[in-house]
Amino acid sequence: MDKLPSILFDAERMKYPHTGLYHYCLEAGKALLQSPQSNNLSIHFYLPSQERGVFGEKASYLTQSPFHKFCLLNTNKYDLWHCTYQGSRYFPFKAKCKKIITVHDINFMYDTNKSASKKQQYLDDLRRKIDVVDQIIVISNFVKDQLAQYIPQHDKPISVIYNGCNINPTISVIKPSVIPQSPFLFTIGTITDKKNFHVLPRLLSDTTLQLVIAGIEQSRGYKEVIITEAIKYGVLDRVHFVGTISESNKLWYYQHCKAFVFPSLAEGFGLPVIEAMHFGKPVFLSKATSLPEIGGTDAYYFTSFEQLTMKTILTNGLKDYEVNNRKLSIMQRAQSFQWKHVAEAHCKIYMQLLGHG
Repeated sequence: MDKLPSILFDAERMKYPHTGLYHYCLEAGKALLQSPQSNNLSIHFYLPSQERGVFGEKASYLTQSPFHKFCLLNTNKYDLWHCTYQGSRYFPFKAKCKKIITVHDINFMYDTNKSASKKQQYLDDLRRKIDVVDQIIVISNFVKDQLAQYIPQHDKPISVIYNGCNINPTISVIKPSVIPQSPFLFTIGTITDKKNFHVLPRLLSDTTLQLVIAGIEQSRGYKEVIITEAIKYGVLDRVHFVGTISESNKLWYYQHCKAFVFPSLAEGFGLPVIEAMHFGKPVFLSKATSLPEIGGTDAYYFTSFEQLTMKTILTNGLKDYEVNNRKLSIMQRAQSFQWKHVAEAHCKIYMQLLGHG
């Protein structure tokens, strides 16, 4: 019997729970194992020790170590290495195996907190990786356009593979400890300036609406900016920071919110948007980066972040949602983003690169 092609799926980003990259690795990895196409592949997961077993007892694991940054593990026994994060410091530059890199975004180029030299350092690192890979995967056409803008000379094949929806129907919905006592808007994401959450309190003035913001506090300074805005509009008592939350609590907020609001300025995809749409909720987004591509015509968009404009769009959008019964079409759009499709596309690329396609 011929030996199956060996794939190393790099999930080292799972050392950071409650992040989009953690869930990307988790859901893509699970879908790979469940995909019929993976029966023709031998898949191994490279991840931190605390996540060993996350894909089941029968899965094959290789434990990530910080020492691998300086002396990478032996890659000779793998036919293909899939680096699932473009900024990884565990990249097999000199490995003889086939190499794939997934690029989620190039948002560092828009980060006002990074110097020009630091941005160039990140860009040069990505360029070096692209120079040695056999295939690039991006998670949206927006990211594909970013690559064309910042690394225009590369000649590597590139595939757009959208993320799937993270909602797991087997997870129980559990009431969180913070429950607003009136209709509320919900958002979730890392508390940092690129998420643009500070524009949201202005939606609450002259209403009884409340706002729930969930996510890791990456920048205390930016959280203070949000608080200052809430004070400015006299709504601080109706803005709730709930921090990192369980999947069960997140589902409750999605199910019970009046609308999902996501004014982010830098997204490679925007997983929370699809999660909210899974429940048929109206979603109000910025028009920046990938979000119009993901929300399509089933989302509402802030054309500016001036208070009157935002409130008008929210009011008109909620009215349109009710009058025209948009719930079903929103749910149908969310259904088009499935992790099984991600796995199928990955397996097809794996097989093609290894001469089995």
